[in-house]
Amino acid sequence: MRFEGKVAIVTGAASGIGRATAARLAAEGAKVCIVDREQAALDAATPEGEVMTHACDVSDEAQVEACVKAVVEKWGRIDAVANNAGVSRGYQPIMENDMEDWRTVIGVNLFGVAHFLKHAGKVMQEQGSGAFVNTASVAGIRSGAGGNAYSASKAGVISLTQTAACDLGGYNVRVNAVCPGLIETGMTKRVFDYARDNDKEHKLGSRCELRRYGKPEEIAAAICFLASDDASYITGQALPVDGGNTASLNLPGMKV
Repeated sequence: MRFEGKVAIVTGAASGIGRATAARLAAEGAKVCIVDREQAALDAATPEGEVMTHACDVSDEAQVEACVKAVVEKWGRIDAVANNAGVSRGYQPIMENDMEDWRTVIGVNLFGVAHFLKHAGKVMQEQGSGAFVNTASVAGIRSGAGGNAYSASKAGVISLTQTAACDLGGYNVRVNAVCPGLIETGMTKRVFDYARDNDKEHKLGSRCELRRYGKPEEIAAAICFLASDDASYITGQALPVDGGNTASLNLPGMKV
């Protein structure tokens, strides 16, 4: 019950890592606002506990500001924000990239984080406490884990995590990030479907030191740790939760 009496916002909460994070926060006593673009998807993903839903396009600053305002009006404060909403647009070479895809990916993955840092950050600044946990990716650390726009957006999330931690640290507000490796979610469905259809499921995660892919609940556990008082002296960090994928030089054929 680390979050008893606390208020949290989770974006991208209708599926995958966001859904698992919202469920864990609620189970640990938090009042949780779950955020995603479609109300119907939120209704289907609402965990047990004291939960409100808010349909919101995180790339739209006005919608994010309205979301933050609605949470404060309902519960009076914001103690934690898990910025998890994200999109990907494939793996084409840079020469073939559609720049409209870039604008969409950067808008959701990076601006979405910035919007909540700005508006929820003001609330936490006034409170003198709070924690953000931003979902970045191993794709923001090294190549080969995502397309150009996606990887650039996640590298941006890591950098924004560091700079925002400096801005907010003097107000006792912490900002950290998690960098998931290969996790089975809606975003990675294409990869998992291909592997299973071609008898290659055993290779999923084989290049990680733990030789397996991860589960959304494992990322949620790390997010909730960083959002909790257990991590009270941690800020400005990007924690890989990747089965060891980024721990070593990881080239094709190096691991059996």
